[in-house]
Order: sequence, then C-alpha cells, then structure tokens
Amino acid sequence: MPRQLTHLIAGQPVPGTSGRALDVTDSATGATVARVPLASRAETEAAIAAAVTAFPTWAGTPPVKRARVFFRYLQLLEDHKDELASLIVSEHGKVYTDALGSIQRGLEVVEFVCGAPNLIRGSFTENVGTGIDAYAVRQPLGVCAGITPFNFPAMVPMWMFPVAIACGNTFVLKPSEKAPSTAARLAELLHEAGLPEGVLQVVHGDREAVDTLLTHPDVAAVSFVGSTPVAEHVYATAAAHGKRVQALGGAKNHLVVMPDADLDQAVDGLMGAAYGSAGERCMAISVAVAVGPVADALVARLAERVRALQIGPGTDPGNDMGPLITAEHRDRVVGYVGLGVEEGAELVVDGRGLVVPGYERGYFLGGCLFDHVSPQMRIYREEIFGPVLCVVRVPDFESALAVVNGHEYANGAAVFTRDGDCARHFTSRVSAGMVGVNVPIPVPMAFHSFGGSKRSLFGDTHVHGPEGVHFYTRLKTVTARWPTGIRAGADFGMPIMK
Repeated sequence: MPRQLTHLIAGQPVPGTSGRALDVTDSATGATVARVPLASRAETEAAIAAAVTAFPTWAGTPPVKRARVFFRYLQLLEDHKDELASLIVSEHGKVYTDALGSIQRGLEVVEFVCGAPNLIRGSFTENVGTGIDAYAVRQPLGVCAGITPFNFPAMVPMWMFPVAIACGNTFVLKPSEKAPSTAARLAELLHEAGLPEGVLQVVHGDREAVDTLLTHPDVAAVSFVGSTPVAEHVYATAAAHGKRVQALGGAKNHLVVMPDADLDQAVDGLMGAAYGSAGERCMAISVAVAVGPVADALVARLAERVRALQIGPGTDPGNDMGPLITAEHRDRVVGYVGLGVEEGAELVVDGRGLVVPGYERGYFLGGCLFDHVSPQMRIYREEIFGPVLCVVRVPDFESALAVVNGHEYANGAAVFTRDGDCARHFTSRVSAGMVGVNVPIPVPMAFHSFGGSKRSLFGDTHVHGPEGVHFYTRLKTVTARWPTGIRAGADFGMPIMK
C-alpha cells in the first residue's frame, strides 16, 4: 500500500483535512508509492502559529545548546544515510550514488551549523567615546519559511532549515509535493535529536500553502529554490509583504572548452554534469561552448559517450542515469528536442526512442546531444531541465565569454583550460554566481555560500554558509554609557564621540 504522508506541526503528525491530495509516484515504474496531502490556508496558518509559539523559548536557548542538537542530528543523519538515499531514489528516480552524494552535501551544512556559537558571535569595542562602549549582536528574525524543489529532496531543505534553526529561528518547510517523503523523514530525525516541538514544521502543499507563507504577517523570511518564473513570483510577493527573501531561480550553465584543454577531462566533466541526475540539477551543464578547432573532436567523443549511457532504475548500481520526475516533465523535455530540430540544430544523438525493458511505464528519456546550436534558439535560451546538451561553436575566447555573459541566467559557469591567464580572465570577467576552472559543477562547500546572478537569483544573499547566517539573523548595534557624577543636561547637537 502507498505510504500515507502527514504534515508535521508542533512536533506531531497531522493528517491533511483539506480534502485535497496527490499521488507520489516511483519515476522508474510509474507506480504510486505515497499519497501526500495538500495543505489548506488554515492548515498552513496552524503550522505558522506553532512556530510563533515556539520562537521565544528557542531564540532564548543558548547557541551552544542549539548546536548540541545538531551534533546529535549529524550522527543520526550518518546512521540513516542509506534509508534517506533510498527514499530519494523511490520518488525522484536518480541513481543511488547520486542520491547518497546529495545527502552528503546537505550533511555538510549540518556540520557547518554545529559551529553556531561562533557563527553568530558578535563584536565589542571599548571606549568608542569617553566612558562609552559599543557592541554588535546577531539575533534571530522569528518564523522563517523554506519552499524547496523536487530534484534535491534532502540537500536543498538542509541548505535552509539547519542554518535558520541554529541561528535561533523557528521554521516552516514546504517541500515539493512530487518528492515529499525525504523532507518528512529529515524532520523526524531532527526531533529525535532533541529539537523542541514547534521549532520545525513540515507542511505539504501547492500554491495555496505557498501563497499563505508568502503573505502571512508572522513569517519574517522566505527561502526558495525552483524555476525563474516562480522565483520571481516568490520574491515579488514576499518582498511586497515586508519579508526578507532569497529566491534561487533557473539556470543555463555553460562550460567553455578551450583548444588547449585536456579533452578527456572535459568530456568526462561534461558527461557527468550534463547527464547526471537526468539533467535535473540547477547546476547541470546544459551548454558546451567549443572554442575554435576543439569542436569536432569534442562532439565526436561526446556522441560516443552519450550513446553508451546506461539508463534504467536508480536502484541498479550499474546505471548512469535514471528517469525524469514525471511523465509530464519527460514529455516537456521531448518537446524541446523536437523544437531544436525544427530550429535547425543538428541532433547528433536522439534519446527519444529509449525503452527500458521491464520499466516501460517509467519516465525515461535517453541522452540527447545537439550540435551547431545558436544563441537565438529557444533550446539555448530556455531552461530544459533534462538530459539535453547543446554545443555552441565559437572562434575564440572573447566570443565564448560573450556567449556566456549574454544569457539571462547566471547560476554557474566553467572553463576547461591549461592556460592560467585564460582561467584568470574567465573567473574575473564571467557573469555567474559560481565559477569552475576545470571543475564542471562548482558547487561551493557549506562554509562558503551557494547562489547565482542576474535572473538566477532574486534577493541579495546566497544560501547556507556565512551569507545564510546573515540572511537568517538581524544585526543589532548597541552603544552604552553608564554615567557617573553630575549630569550635563540635554545636548541638541548631532551626537559625536569625544
């Protein structure tokens, strides 16, 4: 029987009462594995109210005690990594090793927030004026909300709620309804680690729940990862209601291959970055920019490797790539492949005819490779979010840089080269939030911060790392004097320190 999921409010499982629910399917088989309730506005408000109630006590808990909860949580996550990875495979469909790796990257954020007492430590200056001291502290905001996508059911939530909670906030998490079970299990483990009731709620839902979080007066901050149109809606709506917002949107990540690059390394990098997780990554490389004479050899090697991809269920350790998340999304990606042919790009490898024996009802699509793609084509301009790699040919480095910087999305970019001067110019001049040099997916470690530029990020701060700590806290500066002796009376001039 499919699992019957519940909301988690004030530390307790709460069955959905809205009368609305969705099936959660195994992407490899099409079978229903869970039933997820869709929260009403009233149910979402109940979760917010629980977070409001829990906030004063949690904010007043010493940071070292909050950190100890996350030390225990870290061990529980290590103990349950296999279980969590299996949940991801069963709903999203990505291969097991990819699921396990994504949990590790989320776990590293938990490692980072175990240092909360130091991360939110303030500063003190003695005698800024005679007998006057000044100090600054970072304090939690209140109730924070996170809205997370289907493609990383563990990692992206762990970019958000551990940082917010370690900083003293309470949190309402709205995971993707397409792959919701992992987030629910993450919350259960955090409560097992000793998190007080009401500090973290999990509410499943769709736009009704999301818009409640974006507009409710008791929500102080909203974090989001998803497509650019939705990110723009989240940013505009939440900001209009006085909230802090970090909304990460779509991507069209480029990898520039210079003529002097190690071609074997470049092809290896492109294969993993373009076709890993069936291209359903916000840091997937979807455009290879081939500079000068390297193009023919690059395309030939890529074509051979794309045709050889092992595609099937994520439970099979021999597979390189699993299915896409839903039949609808697979059909959307197939539509882009047809569009690319109509636009005049050369479809070197066509994965549309793939059939996986025994998994005919799964949402599979073979790897696709386009050559001679131009920046005017929709398959270049728009985010496909599938196993489709476009090769753009340019004559020189400056043309390559112009192609990368001309795109409206600016999440990540990479260059493969042996030339240090070329790499230095690229990293300095490229317009992207994350940049790789001979690294195809330059996702920062947890003690840095993750985020893009232009229409890949709405808001001023990146997620997790130091910028995440700043996002989830408010700076307060105190100037203090303890006067003795005769009072001097009122001073109507601009205060200056003497």
